[in-house]
Amino acid sequence: MDLILFGPAGAGKGTQAKFLVERFGLPQVSTGDMMRAERKSGSELGQRFDGYMTKGLLVPDELVIELLARRIAAPDAAQGVIFDGFPRTVAQAAALDAMLAKAGRRVDRVVALDVPVEMIVDRITGRRTCQACGHIYHVRYNPPPATGRCASCGSDQVVQRDDDREDKVRQRNAEYLSSTVPVLAHYEKQGVVSQLDGTGTVEEVTRRISAVFG
Repeated sequence: MDLILFGPAGAGKGTQAKFLVERFGLPQVSTGDMMRAERKSGSELGQRFDGYMTKGLLVPDELVIELLARRIAAPDAAQGVIFDGFPRTVAQAAALDAMLAKAGRRVDRVVALDVPVEMIVDRITGRRTCQACGHIYHVRYNPPPATGRCASCGSDQVVQRDDDREDKVRQRNAEYLSSTVPVLAHYEKQGVVSQLDGTGTVEEVTRRISAVFG
């Protein structure tokens, strides 16, 4: 089974993906995480991603699709995956459909989380990330230790990522509305979209998603 968690950055897709991973035993495929890892590796592809991501721009379709094609060909993705943050354009959705069709698969369900933009800005700008281990904090909901050191690994590299600054967040949201929201219409034609309220506690949103699958 192939599932898509859909919504703007900050909607809680990554958090809810963990619930779906546990329920269905499928790997989570986050193109955002994959691109950040590629940037960190310093690879040629990662450097190409960096040129766009540091400006808060969407990475071109062909680069994302190149990265994704490698991932869904991996052995652990043979029975399906949970796509987190992909597709972001109608062209990406069409490319994903084509890649899955070659394997005799299709997108079985799109779970779309709706969250107001001001709540998204609050969620993302308050993030603090450990550059050493990737652990994420929030200045109000889950603040970093007063020592300034990561509770998970002890690093003193707990910072606000440049991508998490307000101007970048609002720019990404504007691009989401213009370029990514039309993807829903693509999948609504296939009758696989479930739109849900993404506000409230993590547990409340998890219950709404669980109800979709019965």
